[in-house]
Amino acid sequence: MKKIAVIGTGYVGLVSGTCFAETGNQVICVDINEEKVERMRNGEVPIYEPHLDVVFERNIKEGRIEFTTNLKEAVDFAEIIFLALPTPPGEDGSADLSYVLNVADKLGQIMTEYKVIVDKSTVPVGTSDKVEAAIKKHASVEFAVVSNPEFLREGFAIDDFLNPDRVVIGTSDPRAAKIMEELYKPFIRDGHPLIVMDEKSAELTKYAANAFLATKITFMNEIANFCELVGADVDKVRLGIGSDSRIGHKFLYPGIGFGGSCFPKDVSALLISGKQVGYDFEIIQSVLDVNEKQKVTIVPKVKNYFGDIRGMKFAIWGLAFKPDTDDIREASALYIIEELLNAGAQVEVYDPEAMSNVKGVIGDKISYAKNQYDALDNADALLIATEWSAFRNPDFDKIKSKLKQPVIFDGRNIFELDQMLNLGFYYNSVGRKTVLPFVQTEK
Repeated sequence: MKKIAVIGTGYVGLVSGTCFAETGNQVICVDINEEKVERMRNGEVPIYEPHLDVVFERNIKEGRIEFTTNLKEAVDFAEIIFLALPTPPGEDGSADLSYVLNVADKLGQIMTEYKVIVDKSTVPVGTSDKVEAAIKKHASVEFAVVSNPEFLREGFAIDDFLNPDRVVIGTSDPRAAKIMEELYKPFIRDGHPLIVMDEKSAELTKYAANAFLATKITFMNEIANFCELVGADVDKVRLGIGSDSRIGHKFLYPGIGFGGSCFPKDVSALLISGKQVGYDFEIIQSVLDVNEKQKVTIVPKVKNYFGDIRGMKFAIWGLAFKPDTDDIREASALYIIEELLNAGAQVEVYDPEAMSNVKGVIGDKISYAKNQYDALDNADALLIATEWSAFRNPDFDKIKSKLKQPVIFDGRNIFELDQMLNLGFYYNSVGRKTVLPFVQTEK
């Protein structure tokens, strides 16, 4: 059993603290928001993540996790201190380390014995050196700074943490390495590796992993765009290349771009980190450029079909950047909505989890439906921006009865072409032939 403090109760911090408690450790989570801390003490999970509520409630009941606003209380208690603080992009795209370094400065002032300080936030190469320097300014005791990047997928975070593909530990301190290996032993019993390396390599590993996955997605989106021009089927291409063991099937699904809190931020930060040392990541720059265009590729298709869309109404299913989350950061739906509004169209949306977050950003410029079918009332077409499971097998008769005409623009390829043809829909997806079951009437 380890005594752990987790500084920051955002997505990474709360999932990490809860999962460490689940394996028998004693955990104190620290946050400066008193209202949020009180809500968590009462068993309320402040973020949406499947299965987190069950594990969270169980560990509160068992007394293995608690919450405080008192940093010194947590530091005095813990032998391992995780920094799970925000590293938002600055104006130039670089990671803002002010939250991390401010806490590091405070740690140096209040530590009274050896501690292992762990960077759990996604941070640029060299951050561990900066954290160490900030602590050393005031510290009178020995300590170690460790880089331990997280590899959590929103929507699957609990399973990803409890059953990781790998655990990366970046440290040059043998004592800290042993403590971290003991902490993670319950998580790697199935044979997945715990890899110990230097701090800078660990920091870069996270950025490199996310940049590679973003590149894979973007490459497939470019292939999909080319398929539409030459009449090929991206689904067949995807199966053909994914069967190559060197490539694999994951992250080959085309769509309307990637979003979320990780890929856009981390890819941009890696690009800036390269520029800071005089290196030009040409591939990374192209990934960002292509992704920005890909997010709104659905809008020109809508305009090409309808012509002038001023005064027309469009229903959008899906607002989160991916299913099983309420996260709308860099979500393609937001860009699509902006383009439609700029063209003079009306928009009504539905998402199982993300509507309140979107309303906080867009407000009353659009309408919010009570369910997926209400969004279709008197709409000229349905646009699909997130592949929620609830959208995959809908009542197509109800869709046809509510839309002015049976027209769907699918940015996530959730329906089969033959199915759409048999049902009598005009169906435009990504990288596949457009289904044309009827002759378009004159505008």
